[in-house]
Amino acid sequence: MSQPIACSLSPDALRDRVDSISALNRGYLRTYMLERATLRLVYDVTATPDVHALVASEQECCGFLRFAIEESENAIELRIDAPKNDDLDLEPLFAPFLSGAPGLAKHER
Repeated sequence: MSQPIACSLSPDALRDRVDSISALNRGYLRTYMLERATLRLVYDVTATPDVHALVASEQECCGFLRFAIEESENAIELRIDAPKNDDLDLEPLFAPFLSGAPGLAKHER
């Protein structure tokens, strides 16, 4: 049985989470890329502990998403994969992960 595509956070907890992601993005997000059902967020390496904490928190409330982290000397990349479903509107699903970063150029593949 597949997991429902819904966040399990309460409205207040979701607002707090989005505020936290916004702060992370405003301080450390370098760029992002959206390719079909995959969002890649590239952060400054100094955000490494915060990115790991974000993934740990998100895995608890949004188990339908898959997260992967790739670290390098200068950056940390967070990859978020949504379920492959042609009927799924990905924009609202990925929107919380892009909050606080409106000035960045999005790279679509």
